[in-house]
Amino acid sequence: MQRPVKIVVYHAGQCDPKKCTALKLKRHGLARLVRQIKFLPKRAVVLNPFSKIAFSPADRRRIENFGLAALDCSWEQAKKVLQKRVRGTSRCLPILIAGNPVNFGRPTKLTTVEALAAALFIAGFKEKANQLLSIFKWGHTFRELNQERLENYAKAKDSTEIIELQARLIENMETR
Repeated sequence: MQRPVKIVVYHAGQCDPKKCTALKLKRHGLARLVRQIKFLPKRAVVLNPFSKIAFSPADRRRIENFGLAALDCSWEQAKKVLQKRVRGTSRCLPILIAGNPVNFGRPTKLTTVEALAAALFIAGFKEKANQLLSIFKWGHTFRELNQERLENYAKAKDSTEIIELQARLIENMETR
C-alpha cells in the first residue's frame, strides 16, 4: 500500500479568498498551508513556473518520500515572490490549458489545484489528482481539456522527454 502524498502550499494571501483553490483544498483537508516559503518541506518537489527543469514522472519517488509543494500567489506578483530562495526541488509543469473560470482556455495560467492535480497525474497519482479536482465544479473541465496531454506527459521517461513532447505540441499549435 502506498503512503498518502503530502501536499503543502505556500499561500501568499494575494487572491480573493472566495476563489482561492488552495484555501478550499485546506478546508477539505487535502493540503497544508504555510505562510512563509521557508516552511516548505526541504526536499519536496516544488511546482515553480520559473524553474528551468520540467516536471516529469521521474519526480514520483521524491514526491512519495518528501511531498509535493505548490506556490499560491497572484500571477502579477509571482516573479517577485518566487525570486526568494525556494526550498525543495523546483520543477515547472509542461504546457497545459487552464480549465478554471478565471483563466479558462489560457495556456499555463493554472490555479494551484490545477497545477497540483497535473503534477500528481503525470507522476502516476491519478486517483489523488482526481480527488483534488473533484471538489471544484469546473475540475472535470481541466481534466477534459488536458486529458491527452496529461496521458502523454505521464508516459515520458524524464524531463528531456517532457520538453520534446512540449516542443511537438507547440509546433502542432502553430501549424493550425
